[in-house]
Amino acid sequence: MSIPHLEYPWRREAADILNAGSARTIVLTGNVEDLFWLPPTLSQDSEFGRYVPIADNLRAHWGKPESVVLLTYSLNGPIRFARESDREAMRTDWVKQQTGLSADDLAIRRMLSHGEEAKKLAASGPEFDEYLTRVMGKPAVALTLLAEMCKVSRAAVQGDALYGRRLVILIERADTIIPEGQITSLNEADRHRVMICQSWFSDPEFLHAQDSVVLIAESAASVNHRVVKLPQVLRVAIPSPNTEARSHFITWFNRNQEEGNKIKLWGTQAELSELSAGLTIHALRQMLMGNVYDGQILDPSHVLSRVEAYIISQLGEGVVKFKKPAHRLKDVVGATDLVVFLTTKILPRIKAGGKKAISGFGVSGPIGGGKSFIFEAFAAELGMVVLELGNLRSKWFGETDIMLERLYRVLTSLDRAMPFVDEADTVFGGVGADTHETERRLTGEFQKWMSDPKLRGKVVWCLMTARIQDLSPDMRRPGRAGDLIIPVLDAVGADRDAFILWAIKPVLPEIAMHGEPWKALCAATEGYSAADFGSLRADLTAAADEDGLTVEEVIGLIEDRLPSDIEDTRRYQTLQALVNCTVKALLPGGTEMTKAEAKALKVKWMAEIRQMELDGRAPR
Repeated sequence: MSIPHLEYPWRREAADILNAGSARTIVLTGNVEDLFWLPPTLSQDSEFGRYVPIADNLRAHWGKPESVVLLTYSLNGPIRFARESDREAMRTDWVKQQTGLSADDLAIRRMLSHGEEAKKLAASGPEFDEYLTRVMGKPAVALTLLAEMCKVSRAAVQGDALYGRRLVILIERADTIIPEGQITSLNEADRHRVMICQSWFSDPEFLHAQDSVVLIAESAASVNHRVVKLPQVLRVAIPSPNTEARSHFITWFNRNQEEGNKIKLWGTQAELSELSAGLTIHALRQMLMGNVYDGQILDPSHVLSRVEAYIISQLGEGVVKFKKPAHRLKDVVGATDLVVFLTTKILPRIKAGGKKAISGFGVSGPIGGGKSFIFEAFAAELGMVVLELGNLRSKWFGETDIMLERLYRVLTSLDRAMPFVDEADTVFGGVGADTHETERRLTGEFQKWMSDPKLRGKVVWCLMTARIQDLSPDMRRPGRAGDLIIPVLDAVGADRDAFILWAIKPVLPEIAMHGEPWKALCAATEGYSAADFGSLRADLTAAADEDGLTVEEVIGLIEDRLPSDIEDTRRYQTLQALVNCTVKALLPGGTEMTKAEAKALKVKWMAEIRQMELDGRAPR
């Protein structure tokens, strides 16, 4: 029984660049440490093909034509040729280039010559094979030798072994050979290698010839910028495996197991391939090997825990967390209109995907207003993977860029995800000239992702902040979070009554919503936020005995509580949330207002903001 064929678009993209001559040097970045399928016609040792490292995959595909001489070099190894005949061809032309003689003529001359001529021929340098092994652990020597081989290839004329053939040179783990860093901070050996590559890849003769160099590194940011940012060097990104690639590997893996050792699943292989989104083939193989060994049924919770652990290991503990909210929108108190809006307008659009999808939304409102609780519940309703993004900046040079590349691969590999960014104004800075370079790159990358057609419908961004005015204007524009900026305001009217009842319910389950006791409760909780009501509920529960509390005792405890001095801050944040709101229905009285009336209200709120700033009552 055969196995379906699997194509890798990135390999076709790289081949097209090199064949067209768009660039003679490319950098393969991304999921380069994974395994890639070789069909049976190339692997020749299995009816189902094999999964091999990227260099082996490229050697098998690109080194197959006789017109290509494929070489591979890594830091601690020799220079290797895909075929022994290619090695012989290079040796022949190398000797001719160095001495002006063919290999046979050179051997004859050495045997027949005497005296000074013999010494001269013997001193023509080490034999070619010695050069190939001498480069182990000496990357500068290796790079120089490879560049010289390209010159030998260009010098080949009709009748030479290399005539009509092209060199394709794979340099593995290029980041260890020409590492990133300011040129002044690199040691002498690293600087030397960077300069060799700059000169080699910029050489007009190299650019106009047929030979090519392929640098392989997980992150372009980890390879020296003086090389990867040359205009004649192009990048090709290798994504994490998609559903089709994971499904292919699962099928291949199961076919290669003996009858008694097949994978044991709770459902189908298709369901496993969907649920394992985010895993590389290496990580998927590890999980399946464990399943075959222990013989237990692989259930969804185990798969999801492996996905979570793997993604965190790739991005770091402080960068991302998986949120697993236990509450739903039905548990939200005091935001009736907002819950209805989310349920009827936004949830259907996100679930539908496609043209109806939104790239993301902003959530604003004063501190303690319940933003996180409400939108965690919203995320739970979606059934999506929720990634809480935390510290995205690294103190180490270049680490932020590497982390961003990894995060992008994670997002593109997940079928459905919601990146959840709290305090978004502090996570993302600006892009202006007065902003730190790392912060500009970070914010700029996220802005591009929010507009990326590849992510639309798959990734929905939730940016929350109490300081919406400090979020980059480019992020607040239409097409990104600016399509939908939702205010979360303090409860009023019936919603506020619901909050009071919720707060006192553990100690006072029954109370009439009229009369003096109720009026006293309403007055005592004037100006309370969602956080205040939550804190009050906890205080009342702690103070109650088995019989609960009386109304008088509840009111007494409330009267003992003094609010923090944040009234002006919360008012300013509320006004900014109102001014930046993009949905008329979510403004106070919005459903009954015309658009002109809503705009007039925004002018009024803006004037109050300006006055608070003039009076020094706005937060700094």
